[in-house]
Amino acid sequence: MGQRPGRIGALTHPARLPPGRQSMITKITGILSRVLDEEVRITAGPFEYQVLVPEFIRRTVQMRIGKEIAFHTVHFFDGDPSRGKVIPRLVGFLTEDELDFFELFCTVDKIGTKKALKALARPIKEVADAIQRQDSKWLSTLPGVGAPTADKIVATLRRKVTRYALGSPPRSEGEPVAEGTEAPVAVSGEVIDLAYQALLSVGNTPQDARTRLDKALAKGLTYCSVQELLAAIYSKG
Repeated sequence: MGQRPGRIGALTHPARLPPGRQSMITKITGILSRVLDEEVRITAGPFEYQVLVPEFIRRTVQMRIGKEIAFHTVHFFDGDPSRGKVIPRLVGFLTEDELDFFELFCTVDKIGTKKALKALARPIKEVADAIQRQDSKWLSTLPGVGAPTADKIVATLRRKVTRYALGSPPRSEGEPVAEGTEAPVAVSGEVIDLAYQALLSVGNTPQDARTRLDKALAKGLTYCSVQELLAAIYSKG
């Protein structure tokens, strides 16, 4: 996957993740001890960690207090270095795909860590889908995102979010798959992107292409190539 942008390092702007670095803590597993408005607390051994989370994650985990949970995390430094007050903070998500999308979202001009956390009040799949269909009006309803910022998000990310728009709804690690649903599919984002473009090239609308891909991915199979995924899409079985 390569190094993600936005890992630990010196900040020129306290609310933006620096590019091309590695986070000091990439995952934390422990007991969910508290769920607050903008953060959760994780007890791991003798320590309690503060993990900042967006609203959609808070809603997902709020009924799991007292249970073991895992967060994929990234560091950023909050504060003003010129005044000698810089606080390291953790941002957490339940899956690596959610974390990847968050870091991608932070690459939009003038969207830093704090603004991204505030904006992501809806699940990643919904936000990515709105970006892909270029729905600036929907995006402008997210907290702290006005019309100009929504347009900027679409212009920057609309060709980069296919894999997230087609992803499974967020599910906590270790959480059982609900009866009647399928487990997440092992298929690379590149395969999904190429299959999506192939469907568009033969006349499918973006909505039809997403629907066909969702149906194939819901079968719970592994697709190692674009050809395998397209074969599943056009299969009558």
